[in-house]
Amino acid sequence: MSLLEVRGLSKAYGIQNIFSDINFQVRRGEKVGLIGPNGVGKTTLVRCLLGFEKPDSGHVALTPGERIGYVEQDTGLGDNTLYEELAGAFGDVLGWQHDMRRLEASIASEKHADKLEKCMKEYAQAVERFERGGGYEVENSVRRVAFGLGFTAEELTRRTNEFSGGQKTRICLARALIRQPDFLFLDEPTNHLDLGMVEWLEEFLTGYSGAVLVISHDRYFLDTVAERILAIENGSIADYSGNYSEYLQKKTEKLAAQEKAYGKQQAFIAKTEEYIDRYRAGIKSKQARGRQSQLSRLARLARPEDMKGFDFFTFNPPAECAERVAELGEVVAGYGDKTVLDKVSLLVRRGDGVALVGPNGAGKTTLLKLLTGDIMAKHGKVKLGSRVRLGYFAQEHETLTDSNSVLDEVMREFAFSEERTRHYLGAFLFRGEEVYKQVGDLSGGEKARLALLKLMLAGANFLILDEPTNHLDIAAREAVEEAIMNFPGTFLTVSHDRYFLDKVANRMVELDGGQLTEYAGNYSYYHDKKAAAAKAAAQAASRPAAHKQQNNKQEKTAQLQVDGKGGSWRKSDPAKLAKKLEEEIAMLEHELAALEVRLNDPASHAEAQHSREVADEYAARQAELDEKYTAWLELTE
Repeated sequence: MSLLEVRGLSKAYGIQNIFSDINFQVRRGEKVGLIGPNGVGKTTLVRCLLGFEKPDSGHVALTPGERIGYVEQDTGLGDNTLYEELAGAFGDVLGWQHDMRRLEASIASEKHADKLEKCMKEYAQAVERFERGGGYEVENSVRRVAFGLGFTAEELTRRTNEFSGGQKTRICLARALIRQPDFLFLDEPTNHLDLGMVEWLEEFLTGYSGAVLVISHDRYFLDTVAERILAIENGSIADYSGNYSEYLQKKTEKLAAQEKAYGKQQAFIAKTEEYIDRYRAGIKSKQARGRQSQLSRLARLARPEDMKGFDFFTFNPPAECAERVAELGEVVAGYGDKTVLDKVSLLVRRGDGVALVGPNGAGKTTLLKLLTGDIMAKHGKVKLGSRVRLGYFAQEHETLTDSNSVLDEVMREFAFSEERTRHYLGAFLFRGEEVYKQVGDLSGGEKARLALLKLMLAGANFLILDEPTNHLDIAAREAVEEAIMNFPGTFLTVSHDRYFLDKVANRMVELDGGQLTEYAGNYSYYHDKKAAAAKAAAQAASRPAAHKQQNNKQEKTAQLQVDGKGGSWRKSDPAKLAKKLEEEIAMLEHELAALEVRLNDPASHAEAQHSREVADEYAARQAELDEKYTAWLELTE
């Protein structure tokens, strides 16, 4: 059985210990999620497993001969075309094909019998390796994975440096998936993918035969794909069976048990210390010394970690505004000659939590910029309601001052006391000494949390949020969710985080093909409605297709009843029809034998086009033979 085994793995940078004594196994077919806050060493651990970084101690063992695929968060691409980049995953197979071409040339020119025989043996080995490696399926494999990840046939000839960041992520993903490695390591694979691509990836990984170890903060993705969760906790690994939701339940139960045990031990310690203090110098001093000795030998339990990330507080109610917060009426918008939105209409009412979803490039950001006034509509009406105060969350965080401390950034702008400021900052996971960090030294996720807090404190009653959970770890996403759920105003958000959308949204608006479609519910409601509609459409399409298939079958049966001279076999004479089929089967077997000779002939593979034609002809004859055999079996039965 394929197995990845990790024993006693430790890694530190200087005096900073990243993780220590990591132990776990991953077997072929397992789907494992690796989670933990940003900065705890998830990517470092995976790079140690792959051999890209050397651990300080410990051992990583992998079953010999196993293939490994890896997708990093930020991977550089060369100047190849998309097809060349993906076909490059078959480097060994293409190398064997090169050996075949070289040996074919040697065989054609070699006159010496012994050398010719040696070349023929080498050629046979190269052909065997090429076929075993799926050489004849390289093009089909490239196209299947590329199309599955949303690339078109025309894009296969584009240079990879011409693609966007999200497309480059998909290219790296396709390159890793194309060989279907035995062990697949993925680091935040859903970043930059739209919902359709994420769902395709989930379906692909769920049915994947190899092992998958995925770093992800996408909880919906982990619920769908993962069967086991490895959580980095306090520098070590905790292993939980089940998906993310099951992990949460088991983690809560584990913490409750730890808290109970810790509480009982603390009560015992307090009672024992009270006894010792009371009888230290009295008649029971000997017993007190015995209990002191017992207490000093006691293995103290650590205080359980607190899973709760968000400190609940209430935002100051924003100013009242009109019932109709924002309106789009028959809006046409785009860039230059390109129309992105075509006569779209949308009404956002006071108190709504609206989520805008759709494929990448559909125009979601364009719609947000219409509402913020950054761009103007070509036609139609864009209107904000009376007394609407708009707050916009962009991913650039221009409202932050790098030279300020986190504490000063909020105190100076809103004139809060330090106690009140710390209260708000604590809700967004800035605690203790963290409030003194310079804003310029914060990570992308920390800046996102601070910018969102300032936006909510600014008194806006209509928030427009563009990917507010991007770059946030799970604890930070939960803090943002709780804050938005307790925000007393109205918001419109663009997000690919389905777990987030399930918790905060009460309306889903899908933008696709320049048109809007509304669903009165959260993401799960929207997903179920879409799935039901797709199923109904498939059933409707299958009814005429099934009727056509039945007609085709009847036509084939009628055709089989016609002999080579133009006469016809009667349905009541199956023996004659079976005999006719036996003759045709014999002829096809003879043709297949001749094609096999051509496939094994080096001259047939001198040109790629000719080689493909021979292979296609062989496949077609084999399919025809299978059909004849099926018909013959039906008759004889």
